[in-house]
Amino acid sequence: MLDHIFLTVSDIGRSVVFYERVLPILGFTTRHDYDGSQGPAGHPDLKGFGARGRMFFWLREGTVAPSAAHVGFIAGSETIVNAAHAEALAAGAAEIHLPGPQLHYDPRYYAAQVRDPDGYSLEFVFKSWQQGG
Repeated sequence: MLDHIFLTVSDIGRSVVFYERVLPILGFTTRHDYDGSQGPAGHPDLKGFGARGRMFFWLREGTVAPSAAHVGFIAGSETIVNAAHAEALAAGAAEIHLPGPQLHYDPRYYAAQVRDPDGYSLEFVFKSWQQGG
């Protein structure tokens, strides 16, 4: 199981604004700022997002490497995929692919994909056979 991930972004403020718009649609209901000076020497400041008492998606400022990460976010329905995709575009994301079935994976794999303000590939995914839909 994955506990958390850090994504390095070039402008922490811009990225927080972007993710604060998009992630609540996907059920991320909690935000937390971590002061790196409270950790071991050299620990970065972090901006966290999570749900159900857990923080698991963290942003830190630094040198970006957009080809180093692709993040797939679970969406609870096709409607949520569509809404997250639309909000991401409205918040400044660039289009990769429109919402729809991803037949190259499975006809029940419904997703949309965008690039965040730093160029990271984000996918909003509804897999009906995994999510009971």
